[in-house]
Amino acid sequence: MNIVGSEVGSEAPLSPDVPASMGPHPGKWDRGGVQVAMSFGAVSLDDEYVSPLATPEAAEESSEAVLRVCVVGSGTRFVSGISYYTYYLSDALQETFSVSVVLMRRLLPRRLYPGRKRVGAHITDIETSSIVPTFDGVDWFAVPSLFRAARFLRQQQPDVVVFQWWTGTVLHSFLYLLRVARRSGASVVLEFHEDQDSGETGVPLVERLVRPGLRHLIRSAQHYVVHSQWDKDRLGTKFALDPDRVTVIPHGPYPIYEDKGPAKERGIPAPAAAVAPAAEEDVTILFFGTIRPYKGAEDLVEAFNLLPRNGSIRWRLLAVGETWEGWELPAEKIRDSAFAEDIEFINRYVTDSELACLFDRADIVALPYHRASASGPLHMTMHRGLPVVVTNVGGLFEAAADYSGTVFVPPANPQAIADGIVSALELRDQHHADIHTWDVSRIRYASLIERIRSAHDKATGQRRDVLTLQPSRQA
Repeated sequence: MNIVGSEVGSEAPLSPDVPASMGPHPGKWDRGGVQVAMSFGAVSLDDEYVSPLATPEAAEESSEAVLRVCVVGSGTRFVSGISYYTYYLSDALQETFSVSVVLMRRLLPRRLYPGRKRVGAHITDIETSSIVPTFDGVDWFAVPSLFRAARFLRQQQPDVVVFQWWTGTVLHSFLYLLRVARRSGASVVLEFHEDQDSGETGVPLVERLVRPGLRHLIRSAQHYVVHSQWDKDRLGTKFALDPDRVTVIPHGPYPIYEDKGPAKERGIPAPAAAVAPAAEEDVTILFFGTIRPYKGAEDLVEAFNLLPRNGSIRWRLLAVGETWEGWELPAEKIRDSAFAEDIEFINRYVTDSELACLFDRADIVALPYHRASASGPLHMTMHRGLPVVVTNVGGLFEAAADYSGTVFVPPANPQAIADGIVSALELRDQHHADIHTWDVSRIRYASLIERIRSAHDKATGQRRDVLTLQPSRQA
């Protein structure tokens, strides 16, 4: 058994007075009367930002421009799946709209964060500031960052603001920015990733404090986005949402290679039986993601113990993830396993540069969740084209039902998971095309925003041209 330590790097120092990153880009920002070529650099907490619409000429020119959309989401200091989602959604939308981004920077006091050891560490190179104007970012203690974010929002003059909802730690910031957006005349879309993080619901008083504020946030939004019909039905019932104001937009893919090329172009390893038919074959099962009670990693360890061992296959389990909520049961089961020597446990949050190697080592990915609205590791697996054994819970069925490499199993059932892994063996010798694309998100968001704009124009008596979509770079 190989257990790797959990600490990743050290906290990166905060440099609020460092100007936005430099780089070649046709966009230019005005700093004290000096035009500087920028790479859409992030606006720091102490860095004065002058809107590109600050001059009458620019404002007049922009009146004929495309619609302006601001995405409010997660930054990379407390990096998580929502950080990646914010980046990729912004990148997709900027093909059709003029996009800006406001990032939540410090979500809560570091000592209270489950992944406190890697806060500020260099995990990923993705930066929305490299593609669109970005304010990075808002801190939980609000002063002065929240008010500067509001100024940035007013200067961007968005027609629509899209809030990514995933945790109660951002509630007060969202309520304030939503009020600013509404007073500025913007329409508000609330996109649900969770109604509340499962770890927060177990903290005394947190749910009682968050729930009233979340309901106010929901009432203040004009429209809602979810990633599955299951979530639409569930949240619609829970919060009494008007179904006509809820749009299902599937989760886009998460590329795991730096060049973001399709996995099938990288080649598929030949089946081991074709290389060495008489030898015992190694088959590696990958579990990837945070170690939390709802992820079911302990079920996978039990399933691993139940796999048939008749001499033709040597099973290996590669479990990769950072422990949250003090959930040590999977680690205990790994230590107690009769096959512990065949289990490698990388108990930390891995960096982007490590992802390709981890997925290249895998023959099958197993995601034994007990519940889930969506799953970043599932989308990474489908992007790589690997077989996946996944539990039929929540929104995961809709996400993976049309993926040819899927084997569905019931949750909390180690024997069924073991049987599913055996069934997935026959899926290894083919590439499974990813059924998801950010172009779908872009088109559906464009349709939603057109409906919102049409309703607004009807209410105000305005008339504007019908929104037309530009060809996608992904096409």
